[in-house]
Amino acid sequence: MAEPRELHPAFRHREYLFRRGVFNVYGGAFHVYDTNGNLAFYAKRNVSKVMRPEFLVYSEGIQKEEFLSIETPKILEGDTTHNVHDTTTGKTVGLIRRKTVKSIIKDEWVFLSNEGEEVGRLTERNVSGALFARVVSFIPVIGDIISIPKRFVIVSANDIEVVQIRQHFAPLVRKYSMTMVELEPSIDPRLLIAAGILLTGL
Repeated sequence: MAEPRELHPAFRHREYLFRRGVFNVYGGAFHVYDTNGNLAFYAKRNVSKVMRPEFLVYSEGIQKEEFLSIETPKILEGDTTHNVHDTTTGKTVGLIRRKTVKSIIKDEWVFLSNEGEEVGRLTERNVSGALFARVVSFIPVIGDIISIPKRFVIVSANDIEVVQIRQHFAPLVRKYSMTMVELEPSIDPRLLIAAGILLTGL
């Protein structure tokens, strides 16, 4: 994986805020703000690929410079794998795999290198909170409007905490804040941003 110093400065902030409207999913816009409240990334879902959902991530502003694409070639198997590509280099950054069965109780995602080696994991912190949020999500209308705030942590393959993620209570809006615990994240920042996009968009 590339060293953070080789990446665009937008990937080097300590904090990010991911935001979208809960009804604005298919073809909708996602905005990612940096530590200073400036727009760092703009993302959208590519609705032309119904069976292969893809998120396209751009630099600040509406589709100025494409940075990443997140493609899901296998959505009918047990675990859903998202391939993250750096569209500025044409190379694959890595993969993010959602552990479907484990995520029934609480979300668990695995970060993989191009060689298939596990480099990190994303998990929900609180089991009871995760279960309560899932119950509310199934209530008609209410589940669409209100998202019970969740907390996540991303750790490296050595179980070192890399990132903290917190969902904010905001009716009709889905918001997550991401804080880098490590000064130089041991997981590629492009994968971390992609994870935030997936949490906000799925």
